[in-house]
Amino acid sequence: MTATHNSRIDVEKLQFRYPGTDEAVLDGADLAIEPGEFVAVIGGNGSGKTTLCKAFNGIIPHFYEGDMQGQVTVAGHDVSESSVSELSQHVGYVFQEFDNQLVSPTVFEEVAFAPMNYGHEDYRERVHRTLDLLDLDGLEDRFVWELSGGQKHLIALAAALSLDPDILVVDEPAAQLDPVNARETYDRLATLNEDHGKTVVTIEHQTEFIAEYCDSVVLVEDGVVSWKLPVETALNQLEDLRAQDVHPPQVTRIAERVLGDDGPLPVTLADGLAQFIDRSVDGGVRTDGAPETNPTGEPVISFDNVSHSYDTLRSGTKDVLDNLSVDLYPDERVVLVGSNGAGKSTLIQLVTGLETPDEGTVTVDGTDTTGVLPEQLAEEVVYVKQNPEEMFIDDSVRADVAHYLADRSYPNVEQRVDDVIEFLDLEDLQTRDGRLLSVGQQRRASLAIGLATNPSIVLLDEPTGSLDLASREEVGRTINRAGERVETVVIATHDLELAASWATRMVVLDGGEVIADGPPGDVFADLGVLEQANLRPPQVVRLGTELGLDPAPLTVEAFVNRFGTTGSSATETTKPIVGEQ
Repeated sequence: MTATHNSRIDVEKLQFRYPGTDEAVLDGADLAIEPGEFVAVIGGNGSGKTTLCKAFNGIIPHFYEGDMQGQVTVAGHDVSESSVSELSQHVGYVFQEFDNQLVSPTVFEEVAFAPMNYGHEDYRERVHRTLDLLDLDGLEDRFVWELSGGQKHLIALAAALSLDPDILVVDEPAAQLDPVNARETYDRLATLNEDHGKTVVTIEHQTEFIAEYCDSVVLVEDGVVSWKLPVETALNQLEDLRAQDVHPPQVTRIAERVLGDDGPLPVTLADGLAQFIDRSVDGGVRTDGAPETNPTGEPVISFDNVSHSYDTLRSGTKDVLDNLSVDLYPDERVVLVGSNGAGKSTLIQLVTGLETPDEGTVTVDGTDTTGVLPEQLAEEVVYVKQNPEEMFIDDSVRADVAHYLADRSYPNVEQRVDDVIEFLDLEDLQTRDGRLLSVGQQRRASLAIGLATNPSIVLLDEPTGSLDLASREEVGRTINRAGERVETVVIATHDLELAASWATRMVVLDGGEVIADGPPGDVFADLGVLEQANLRPPQVVRLGTELGLDPAPLTVEAFVNRFGTTGSSATETTKPIVGEQ
């Protein structure tokens, strides 16, 4: 599987305005991507980066039929004059919402869909060759809906590769994946780039992956391409990155504080280690993350020997939780971590009553969840899904909050709505349709729907996934505010920076069991547990460990406090996401 066509991308003076809008999302963008490059496209929400990339395969302007001016040439084809069908043979595209592009029942049928529809008689060989390339052999007969999120993402990638395109565009390759699977996805993209000559374009917020895998970085700002630079140079443009809500790698932020700005700052762990290895440690005061709490009183959530499974059509019963026992207490900040399919989301759904255990007991505020309806548990438990847009049914956020209160016959509906709108700073958004908000705004608004009932427990599933810096900060502030109003906050996440900086307790799941449970510092120090659960500590923890700091700092601020700032008096110019960064 090798590139055989001209895979150059040329964008000249591209302007595009979506139907029904007054402002152009792209306003004169210019860009050239050479054959065989591995390029990251970055920028804040609304900058135009996704729209730019959707012009590479003709979705713009042929699917979104807005007002387009300028020219886009991809693999020698003028996008405006070429059909999406023709361009798809040269450009494979994996969307951020990759579930939406999976259209067939089984893995084989999904990967075979494109080559069969193009009349390729060798479609079977193409399927097996592509699955082998991505180490997916053996999944051919599996139903797509039975797969984990990580497996579905790879199947979407396989389907995009089935026509052997010269160019591959992947929107948020690491989103919704555990740290090890995210890295394996980037390893596969690197193999496609280096060994098979594919031009790879990723839209990415996680600059650590950009630093390790990409050749160059494109910054999109206010509808134009501000610059395209080699990766090390690009990730040293700290003011530009922060202006577009892009977080530099942790090692870069540390070096900025400790070493100053004399010369290029490191952007990878290896480069950071080389620069820090000869510097002495001040010692300092450890100020890692949230303060630890000592559980007291009765647990608010209790799992007692809980087992849970799902029925599959071809593989029999799939065990998700196996004789699991854990108690969660008031005033704890709990994160559930583990690999894709470890049982985090199932654990949360058992607390809501949306699922009931096959064996064992789940107790919420002393109530056995099998004896009450989910609607009754909802009075004490708020559940914000990974895709919060599903919670909006009315034409404004205010109407949605009021709807849920009125539907449950709460008194003083308008007063309760006013109270929660003010509490979560939603005054400017209350008249807007929740389905049209940004993801960060949606998570804040959906939390308002739940908090209006004055619950005692908040559950969040991947609250910071696929968000830029500004949206992460917005969600972080929302999480902190929720913690002021309720007894216990529980988050299921792959975001280990969030776990390190915010949590008082990490519960690690693997194979349906709890394999570690304790303060983040203790969990990150157990390398065996991390490897077993497909977890990779934040860059600051790995840097501290390599430098012999014991215990390793969990946040940038903690590292700086312990390592000293003799090289610079610089300070971080961004607010922390949650806790310290």
